[in-house]
Amino acid sequence: MHHMLTGPFLFGALVVAIAFIVVATTRFKLHPFLALLITAYGMGLCGGLSPAQTITALTGGFGKTVGYIGIVIACGCIIGIVLEKSGCALVLGEMMLRLIGRKRAVLAMSCTGALVSIPVFCDSGYVILSPLNRSLARQTGLSLATFAVALSMGLYATHCLVPPTPGPLAVAGELRADMGTVILLGLLVVVPVVVTTLAYAQFAGRRIFIDPNQGVPSPPIASQAEARPAHGAFAAFSPILFPVLFIAAKSVADFPGRPLGDGVRRAGLGLLGEPNTALALGVLLAWFVVRRHGCETFSSWCGDGLRDAGTIILITAAGGAFGSVLRETPLAKLLGDGLASLDLGRWNILLPFIVAAGLKTAIGSSTVAMITTASLISPLLPSMGLATGFGPALTTLAIASGGMMVSHANDSFFWVIAQLSRMTVAQGYCLITVASAVAGLTGIAVVLLLSLMLL
Repeated sequence: MHHMLTGPFLFGALVVAIAFIVVATTRFKLHPFLALLITAYGMGLCGGLSPAQTITALTGGFGKTVGYIGIVIACGCIIGIVLEKSGCALVLGEMMLRLIGRKRAVLAMSCTGALVSIPVFCDSGYVILSPLNRSLARQTGLSLATFAVALSMGLYATHCLVPPTPGPLAVAGELRADMGTVILLGLLVVVPVVVTTLAYAQFAGRRIFIDPNQGVPSPPIASQAEARPAHGAFAAFSPILFPVLFIAAKSVADFPGRPLGDGVRRAGLGLLGEPNTALALGVLLAWFVVRRHGCETFSSWCGDGLRDAGTIILITAAGGAFGSVLRETPLAKLLGDGLASLDLGRWNILLPFIVAAGLKTAIGSSTVAMITTASLISPLLPSMGLATGFGPALTTLAIASGGMMVSHANDSFFWVIAQLSRMTVAQGYCLITVASAVAGLTGIAVVLLLSLMLL
């Protein structure tokens, strides 16, 4: 079996696997959960893993993804349904539109995503902001696709490019890049990425219409009218705002200089700012905001939220299992070794980008692709002329740009967006996968420009 495992064979298998997921889900209407499970088994066995290794990788990846995202999605879906059915989402949407104006609602979501994702993981950020997204789409009459791409790419840009999210943080550490420089240059790169993905969101949204009312019944007019005076904008916002603030505070408390001190305060923020706790607190706040609807109503809304969450968690975890199986095959190593032997002279900064992009596309996780690339590239920095000055920081951002290329079926974030926005798999590829390519290419273009000026 092992003599077959050349690079071309494994890449061929990966292409077939991705094609299978798209065709099975669109043409034969196979549920994405089953399509991903079948593909994960197939890739493991084709990739030279024994049946036992395949199952270990598959269940391990599945469990890890559920552990990491399960409670967050469950609580996020409850908050979403409660805000939706109590009329709070309407109040929120109207407030945002008053503040920003109807014309700029999509820009607002993109910028909100970019800000929120600095402290919050992009998956959690998307779950938290999803009800607001749907509400704005409903009120502007635009396709939900436009808002989904704008929000997800805003989140994705800072998630990949700006520490303290784990990916760029780990890469900067591995390459000994100055953290402050990475943050400042990262924020600089984020701006054009947000601009190009926003343009793509508006372009794609005109071509693909996803009805924001689909799948979620609008609350009856009477209850909306009652809801309006009862929930001020601040109350309606609190279940979304406080989890984000707690998570942000924990990020600041964990900075190397311990700016908020050590001891009890940091431990307290460590508990409150952990995404699982923060979103559970969001659910309590949501209950407090809508408590006059009664406990029974709240409980039935929770049930609705959890029904939605179950499907999303299972599909996301199956995506995680597929990614985990791919990481166990020799694919990543073959790819890394093959690319690391290239020499691009003046354009050397492209090499870390190409390696990270190849790994991200192959194995699905931006963070894992970025950290793996950093460990491959780190010893090569001196020979590439990138070990001094701005070199390490720009290499970090080149790897981060590669880490955005491209989000598809083996990435759990892809499934979070597709499921919460009611996209089919084919629409997901047109919207999320292409948008993530636009994001990554914009990122590396800006990094190249910076390297020509700073190196």
